[in-house]
Amino acid sequence: MTTDTPARLLQLLSLLQTPREWPGGELADRLGVSRRTVRRDIDRLRELGYPVEASKGADGGYRLVAGKAMPPLLLDDDEAVAIAVGLRAGAGHAVAGVDEASVRALAKLEQVLPARLRHRVTTLQAATTPLTSGDGASIAPETLTVMASAVAGRERLRFAYRAADGSETRRQTEPYRLVSTGLRWYLVAYDIDRDDWRTFRVDRVSEPFATGARFAPRELPTGSAAEYLRRSIQRQQETYGFAVAFAGTAEEVDARLPGWLGTPVDEEGGWCVVRGESGDPVEWLAVRLVMAGCEFVVREPAELVECVRDLGGRLSRAGGA
Repeated sequence: MTTDTPARLLQLLSLLQTPREWPGGELADRLGVSRRTVRRDIDRLRELGYPVEASKGADGGYRLVAGKAMPPLLLDDDEAVAIAVGLRAGAGHAVAGVDEASVRALAKLEQVLPARLRHRVTTLQAATTPLTSGDGASIAPETLTVMASAVAGRERLRFAYRAADGSETRRQTEPYRLVSTGLRWYLVAYDIDRDDWRTFRVDRVSEPFATGARFAPRELPTGSAAEYLRRSIQRQQETYGFAVAFAGTAEEVDARLPGWLGTPVDEEGGWCVVRGESGDPVEWLAVRLVMAGCEFVVREPAELVECVRDLGGRLSRAGGA
């Protein structure tokens, strides 16, 4: 019998987070208390924001349902390790769709992982080799989690940075956002020593350190970090313009595309078009367009049109067509 109320509530919550309905009598037996105590504990969980639904009947039953807010979750050891390994794998290789929110979640989870579980996560990751596409460099997840924590906590961040020509400098920044292009991770930050905004490739960052010094966020020159990064890449690289028409409304297509690619604009006939510039290889852009999962037609440039035709032919042959 669990006599300590907080411990009993945690045990009850752990049971309820199993996706099933629990009869009141079974919960009472598991906890070693009366059904009346179970009802009181259920009321306490509801007061804490956990949406527990009760069913009527001879024995009655309880189950946890989706609510308006996300209450804290209880994870057992295996679940915590599985989530941490998955987030680390995605974060370390800039998988499309694994954005800053995922990195923040990883930072929070690793902060509270016991040493024994952190060791299991590290061991599992070291024993696996992810299959990645493109030429995006691998990144130590610890680097991203330090950066994400600094962004969330509005703490100044110091790190060593290696430029494209190999030169190394020490930077002190006010980190604004982490942005994933699906190929690489970038940090958008205000460089204090240079008194200007900068973008940094995270795979070129080493020794990141959150100083603990807080700062008031500055206003970014553009509307979003993704847009600022897109313009920054265009300035740094030889770019090409592209125009791609998608079957669907701008709202539908926008939900499937990364922000750096551009903003869809509706056209007649149930289509929309995305126009923008890219410094990525046309092969990478072609694959990213296919990943959107929408019917599309490349209008320009000719190199991208030819690349998509070639890719389509290879995929057809691979499927036996």
